[in-house]
Amino acid sequence: MAFGDSLTVGYRSGTPEDEWPRPTPYTRFLEDKTEEMLIRRAAAGLRVEFVNRGVVGELTEEMVDRFGPDVVEHQPDAVIILGGSNDLGWGVEPPFVAENLAKMIDEAMSHGIQPIVCTVPSVLGFDEGIRPRLQLNDLIKNLSAELGIICVDLFSATGDSTGRLREEYSDDGLHLSPQGYEAMAEAIFLGAVSGIVSKHLEDASLASKRGSPP
Repeated sequence: MAFGDSLTVGYRSGTPEDEWPRPTPYTRFLEDKTEEMLIRRAAAGLRVEFVNRGVVGELTEEMVDRFGPDVVEHQPDAVIILGGSNDLGWGVEPPFVAENLAKMIDEAMSHGIQPIVCTVPSVLGFDEGIRPRLQLNDLIKNLSAELGIICVDLFSATGDSTGRLREEYSDDGLHLSPQGYEAMAEAIFLGAVSGIVSKHLEDASLASKRGSPP
């Protein structure tokens, strides 16, 4: 399950060439990368499904409210949690955002769902917005280390050496381009999904060996 705001939806702002571009959710790229992995591992029998539960413009407080019906009730093996960009845009303090993310992580863990928490990407053309993102991301990293859960650093994966969002990864300085969403998918795949899928394959292989005659 992919859970979050417009960055999970894959929202793209209009350009002179394309006034109403279609969303390009990172889950679309994740599906392709995972399918390629299964083909390489000759594991056609394993089915991996990505369900996108992103809502444009949502705050983390709203994400907490719908976490139960949109995530817990569906009992996915894992949930990718990405939220906080909109909160920071409205001036919500990073500790409050981190507290909401912690509530979602706790609810996932209490229901046997593996949480994967992501740092928020940077911005371009609004340097004042970088500092609160760094503050929030430090809180996210510390929280994930304390809980022993996977944290994928999307800030680093999509940012340049100055800490700004890479120009080729965004059309409006906040939402990502298709290349940017693919970079997000690559980071999430390498940092989380590939390991989870590999563990499933290893467990299936061990179970098969135990069940086979000597």
